[in-house]
Amino acid sequence: MPAQKFSPAKNTRPDGEDYGFVGEVTGVNIAPLEECIAQGITPVISPTARDADGQIYNCNADAAAAQAAIALTAKRLVFMSDVPGLLRDPKDDATLISHLDIAQVDELKKTGVIASGMIPKVDSAVTAINAGVDKVALVNGQIHHAVLLEIFTDKGVGTEIVK
Repeated sequence: MPAQKFSPAKNTRPDGEDYGFVGEVTGVNIAPLEECIAQGITPVISPTARDADGQIYNCNADAAAAQAAIALTAKRLVFMSDVPGLLRDPKDDATLISHLDIAQVDELKKTGVIASGMIPKVDSAVTAINAGVDKVALVNGQIHHAVLLEIFTDKGVGTEIVK
């Protein structure tokens, strides 16, 4: 994956702090991914990438996955973590938001529902959806068959994000 150095000036960091070797994905070489898929191999992607000078950067895994899904023109993208999905109250799994339209994202950020580690996940989901991915799911990878349950059941087990 090609990358560029993460630029705090482009984001909300007012002090302009240098994040070191943190990068932003600027493209995806899909040939190795397509080769794996054609051979029935599940590709594992490291969220590291090089800039034009060969410098290696650590990139956000959610953003890298979204860029890979966009480049592959995927219909679905699944983010797995250790939480059930987007929760209205992060301390209460019963507050799972099972369906989220991207039109609701800004309001949920303002109210603090989308906060902390969920921000890059949801932002990456919105980026992917706006680029043509139909649905993004946030699921708990600790649940057996979570991906199958999310994709192939009516209720699902995580948060489905759509446009």
